[in-house]
Amino acid sequence: MELTETIELIAWPIGAGLLVLVTHLPLGVQVLRRGIVFIDLAIAQIAAIGVMSGGLLFGSDSATTLHGLIFALGGAGLIAALTRFWPEQREALIGLLYVGAAAASILAISADPHGALRLKTLLAGDVLWVTPGLLGPLALATVLFIGLVWMRPKWLGHDGVFYPVFAVLVSLSLPILGVYLVFATLIAPALAGACRARHAPPGPRAELAPWQGWLTGGCGFIGGLLLAVQLDLPAGPTVVVTLVTLALGLRIFESVVD
Repeated sequence: MELTETIELIAWPIGAGLLVLVTHLPLGVQVLRRGIVFIDLAIAQIAAIGVMSGGLLFGSDSATTLHGLIFALGGAGLIAALTRFWPEQREALIGLLYVGAAAASILAISADPHGALRLKTLLAGDVLWVTPGLLGPLALATVLFIGLVWMRPKWLGHDGVFYPVFAVLVSLSLPILGVYLVFATLIAPALAGACRARHAPPGPRAELAPWQGWLTGGCGFIGGLLLAVQLDLPAGPTVVVTLVTLALGLRIFESVVD
């Protein structure tokens, strides 16, 4: 494939990935800080139930998006309540919610002849074929999120703000990236920048993590998509592997150098 054709093919997917990264990197910093790593998988999987059930019931993209958002908000509220009552077991409880939601997803598609394909798409994503129309709601939510973090950076530290914001952004990014890539975008860049984030000065920019996180996320999406196109590989899983490799490689390099 010619270079110009490759660039045209991955331009929108790269834009989608970077758009998601703008919100998921600071959210990932909060997730690592709170020690609730499985929350993204759990809420994304719960949102996936909403997307699939909305598709079966209504059949329109707007309905499935709204259904996914409602389910994600409900899941976030449930997680917030469980972690408040049983904070010592919060990771175990979130993990159980994820497994339960994953099993419920399989049950939800059992009567749908195309259910297996729907579930595979929601898990692995189809980022290479993203369209501008899918990015509109996410772009609006991202602008609002940037304003929130910049003007009131400490608000994300409050459960009443963090959980609903997290649920909305995860549910909007799920149809674009899929469960696995949403999780990788949340954790890998934040993990890559976690070492330097401890030394960042206080203020709005400290909440957005250091440059290593942005570099890891950007290179992960660009490099992964280029590899997927050139080697004819599934785009979502290729980007996931690239993000994980870069994040782990950077942390290993920093531990050796330090």
